Amino acid sequence: MPPQLLTTVEEVRAYRRRLRKGGRPLVLVPTMGDLHEGHLSLVRVGQDLGEVLVSIFVNPTQFAPGEDYESYPRRLDADRAALEREGVGAVFAPGVEEIYPPGESTRVEVLRLSEPLCGRHRQGHFLGVTTVCTKLFVVSEPDFAVFGQKDAQQCLVLDRLVRDLLLPVQLVFAPTVRERDGLAMSSRNRYLEGAQRATACALSQALHAGRVSLEGGERRSAVVEAAMRAVLTGPQVDVDYAELRTVPDLDRPGRVAGRILLAVAARVGRARLIDNLCLEVGERVTEAPLLDERTPEAVRRRTTARKESRT
Repeated sequence: MPPQLLTTVEEVRAYRRRLRKGGRPLVLVPTMGDLHEGHLSLVRVGQDLGEVLVSIFVNPTQFAPGEDYESYPRRLDADRAALEREGVGAVFAPGVEEIYPPGESTRVEVLRLSEPLCGRHRQGHFLGVTTVCTKLFVVSEPDFAVFGQKDAQQCLVLDRLVRDLLLPVQLVFAPTVRERDGLAMSSRNRYLEGAQRATACALSQALHAGRVSLEGGERRSAVVEAAMRAVLTGPQVDVDYAELRTVPDLDRPGRVAGRILLAVAARVGRARLIDNLCLEVGERVTEAPLLDERTPEAVRRRTTARKESRT
């Protein structure tokens, strides 16, 4: 049976009330649709925590002028079919005026963390993300919300949002899902044509080059960044950034130590792609989650402990 289709705020609130009466936690998985295996992996993470509600909304306020808002893939029927196979019970797919009523003029902004990386290259993007996520949290009142670590800066921005506004939702950051050749899954991969598909693998290869530099003992961030940029050079790749940042503050260190993020963004053809790799740098260099307390495993442990403490 296809997931129940909810299109209004009141329908979502009624759905939430029914779940609450049954004592079932609600897990929100926010998406813009055109679902792929990366999205479905978030659904599966959520199903370990409660009843999953997937939102499908191409959010106009997070697209900068000249970006692909009008052409962004919209495939609601196919998305619902994919979610039916996953056993999802409901989808929230509102129209634009349901989320942004006529005359609306309110935005929710997270300062500083929104400014570097994609914030520098996509004017107003994170202002749109934090505003729409706040609206989705207020409407659905989820116990949990699951996001993919591929959008690492977005995850850190939303973590700050939830902490600062004291929102009663536990965020869960799930690992990036990749194609066999290493390319991070993205709806915008659909834009890649012919040889562009192989060219796009330069992003994950650049992250690997940065890691190799660190594993070789390099601790000067500028040198590590140069190693990443060297992989991204070429006429078919238009680089926005290839940077090393601290986690969770997204500062640019002179020398590297502790939890860091290697982050890249580039245009290949008409696809703007991002990727990242989170590492713990000490005597050894190891892959690490973005935030330890936001991993699916950590959230499940806390949830189980709370249940056991009540019995």
